[in-house]
Amino acid sequence: MPYFIRVALRSLLRERWVNLLSILTIAMGLLVISLVALVIYNVDLLTRRLPEKFSVVAYLKDGVSEQEALQIAASLRRHNSVEKVRYISKAEAIKELRSSVRDADYILEGLSENPLPASLEIRLRKEAVGPESVKAFADEIKKMTGIEDLQYGEKFLLSIHSLRAGVKTVGLILTLVMAAGVIFICYSTVKILFYRRKEEIETLKLLGATRGFIRVPFLVEGGVIGASGSGISLFIVLALYQGVFKSLSVAAPLFGAVLFPPEVLVSIPFAGLFLGITGALIAVGRIRY
Repeated sequence: MPYFIRVALRSLLRERWVNLLSILTIAMGLLVISLVALVIYNVDLLTRRLPEKFSVVAYLKDGVSEQEALQIAASLRRHNSVEKVRYISKAEAIKELRSSVRDADYILEGLSENPLPASLEIRLRKEAVGPESVKAFADEIKKMTGIEDLQYGEKFLLSIHSLRAGVKTVGLILTLVMAAGVIFICYSTVKILFYRRKEEIETLKLLGATRGFIRVPFLVEGGVIGASGSGISLFIVLALYQGVFKSLSVAAPLFGAVLFPPEVLVSIPFAGLFLGITGALIAVGRIRY
């Protein structure tokens, strides 16, 4: 085993209680980061699926013939934001109402004629589904001849995108705060370990050891502490996902849709290792000897 690793492991075992406390504290910090990543991943996934379900419905004016409606549809298909357009006649509209709404016959009973207007269901391209782009598109086609009104769930679209932006912003702030906390813990731990080995370090200096030779074991210790904390946090978050979300999905199917991002499995261990070495690097860099 290389000298640096041997010295670092010996120091970790000798000061095991200090190191264990640091590892557990780091694990809690990385657990928060993992849970934030889980929430952001699923909210982002949900909003990315929105364009597949999203459509703009353009209601046509009374008196617009089917041929004229098809001409409007052809014109819309040439728009850069439009993926496809479906014409829904008055007869198809009432047929869909009867199939989708319970007791629709009772509601429509007594009406002498079909009250539903013909319409065009417009499916937009994925990149065009956004609060501002959809509003601009709606304002543009509202001016077209033959279109009476539009419906596209403006408030719902705005709420979803606001939620996505809010979750990402809060998640980023939490991640930065937790990452800074992990670095500080590694920094403090390595600093304590350094001063406890001061006599040993003085002896090494007298023997002619370079700064790099003295510093490297502390960097290894920082890396081991960070990686150990990340391993514990990953185990807890996986246990929470399998034990809590899977159990809750039996009673509430919504929880069954929560997915575990595979990137977390790889990124959290590396993040712990990186933050641990960074904290150790700052600690040994600030110590005068």
